[in-house]
Amino acid sequence: MPFKPHNFSSISKLNNISQHGFTLIETIVGIVVLSIAFSIFTTLIYPLANQSAEQVHQIKAAELGQSMINEILGKAFDENSEMSGGYYRCGEDKNNDGEIKAADGETCTASANLGPESGETRQTFDDVDDYHGLNAIAGSLGSAESVADYYLGYKVNVQVINDSDYDGDSDGADNNVTAKLITVTVTTPQDFDFTFSVYRVNF
Repeated sequence: MPFKPHNFSSISKLNNISQHGFTLIETIVGIVVLSIAFSIFTTLIYPLANQSAEQVHQIKAAELGQSMINEILGKAFDENSEMSGGYYRCGEDKNNDGEIKAADGETCTASANLGPESGETRQTFDDVDDYHGLNAIAGSLGSAESVADYYLGYKVNVQVINDSDYDGDSDGADNNVTAKLITVTVTTPQDFDFTFSVYRVNF
């Protein structure tokens, strides 16, 4: 059998092919493709996470707003009303002298004077307009610190106006004996406002 010499050039070509890695262009293209893929995933996933947090914030805002409304409605209509209800209301002639006088504690609080009386704190509020201008969560009855910790990042603002004609606007001094509009605005950590409104009637 005749001797056939080995083709060393073909063997070296095979070795060279097996030792080849990624070229610089292939590496750059791969990095670009991965960057585009990660940006698409981030764009899709972040809004879902944000929407999920928003729903939780809405639930907590509803809880906070409802609890605040319940607390306020448990108070008397006015400083000059009997705290537990009674035969006479503010705006009526209690002593039957033919006049309704502030000196006798018969008038209802004027719109310009709504808010807590001197020396009153959240724990001693006794009528609904004491909450006018309140913008804090802490200080309610019970363990206020734990409540504030549970609602970190939330803000509360309470506005109370005399609204005897139920039009949503504050009434003048001569029309403040029928109803008060209580508006509680809860702001979530994402700066969304949720507003809760209710009327407290003079009875």
